[in-house]
Amino acid sequence: MTDVILVVEDEPDVVDLVRYHLRRAGFDVLTALNGPAGLATATQSRPDAIVLDIMLPQMTGIEVCKALREADATAAIPILILTAKAEIPDRIAGLELGVDDYITKPFSPRELVLRVQNLLRRLRVVRNSSVLIVDEFRVDKGNYEITIRGRRLDLTTTEFKLLAALVEHRGRTLSRETLLQDVWGYKNVIDTRTVDTHVRRLREKLGPAADRIVTMRGEGYRFLVNHRA
Repeated sequence: MTDVILVVEDEPDVVDLVRYHLRRAGFDVLTALNGPAGLATATQSRPDAIVLDIMLPQMTGIEVCKALREADATAAIPILILTAKAEIPDRIAGLELGVDDYITKPFSPRELVLRVQNLLRRLRVVRNSSVLIVDEFRVDKGNYEITIRGRRLDLTTTEFKLLAALVEHRGRTLSRETLLQDVWGYKNVIDTRTVDTHVRRLREKLGPAADRIVTMRGEGYRFLVNHRA
């Protein structure tokens, strides 16, 4: 089955460029020229991934992202945002909402295609793996679920992969650089704050179990085992 990519971008020239290269790579492409149209298309069509511009008319990319993450039907769809270099606050806001990757304008169409392919590849690796049980945590990579004592956590795609990586390597300290490579697929470390932002959001969702993720100062993060929550 061909993967479907939704491109939400208000500049027709950029839409044509991205659509052309994604189709050459073998994807089916849907497009939307504003925020509300993008949100409606994502909800109705459930694409395999979304390429989302930040600066959109009627509804910003950040607002679209927030709405997507809050809806059960679209919460797990991987999102790659397009951002100008000067839009660092918006980029951080997107990461806090659970954006899986971003690329700055002007961008290489080839790099964008590779990033989309990498998002989908990581998603399939997770879905094709087995169930892992550690203490009260149950990581079901086949169904993309993590539960604590039977309670299902409402996680974004990246949050799931991050927690799954920490649980899988329980007891070991994973550096921010390692997590950026293993979870985000970055070959070159660009900003380790990305990891910190996602860990913070993940702890909020873990509630009483938040202290299972320990910050190792100057090193990274570790998932504790045999700990009374």
